[in-house]
Amino acid sequence: MASSVVHLQNVSIFQDKRAVLTDVNLDVKQGDFLYIIGKTGSGKSSLMKTLYADLPLEQGEAQIVDFNLKGLKEADIPFLRRKIGIVFQDFQLLPDRNVYENMHFVLRATGWKNASDMDAKIDEVLSRVDMQAFAKKMPHQLSGGEQQRVAIARTLLNDPELILADEPTGNLDPQTSVEVLEVLRKINANGKSVIMATHDYALLLKFPSKTLKCENGTLFEVVQRAV
Repeated sequence: MASSVVHLQNVSIFQDKRAVLTDVNLDVKQGDFLYIIGKTGSGKSSLMKTLYADLPLEQGEAQIVDFNLKGLKEADIPFLRRKIGIVFQDFQLLPDRNVYENMHFVLRATGWKNASDMDAKIDEVLSRVDMQAFAKKMPHQLSGGEQQRVAIARTLLNDPELILADEPTGNLDPQTSVEVLEVLRKINANGKSVIMATHDYALLLKFPSKTLKCENGTLFEVVQRAV
């Protein structure tokens, strides 16, 4: 039986001391692919931020990749984030470094030292998203979809157990969104758990999977109906 990578029990999530979600119960197993949908301001991003410890957990119990979010010490947050990969809507690549240097920076920052090991890892993750030919390109020389592929590759550098993708297609056109989601689904097929917050319902229809909705301060599962 697959183990849980995320387990939330009776969690309430606060933004600026206001409860945006209450009584959240969630269990994500190894290898799951999960969508979180909802209108802007419904709590999707606040939930994601709580999972990667950008917002402190104030109420309830939460375990994520063997870390207890309740009372998580500031010093432990970097270690938590090494076990999860975070994909943002706006890519967050360093604009003054090429693709290879962006990857190298992350590896150095997370304790890698051997140059040949780093080169091999960078080549591996870029090949997984079909971007190995772009290693010497600067971010501004890449399309939005190419930048997001690089951002996804960056999340894979430390072999995370879980990928959190917060509106990863929000700045992309429909065709590019499909291509990026295909990359995430391929990574999921190789055993990585993925939680993706999105408002792009067309993607849900094209790539159906378990879906939870944030609405009226609650999180609940929705059943996708065939069109």
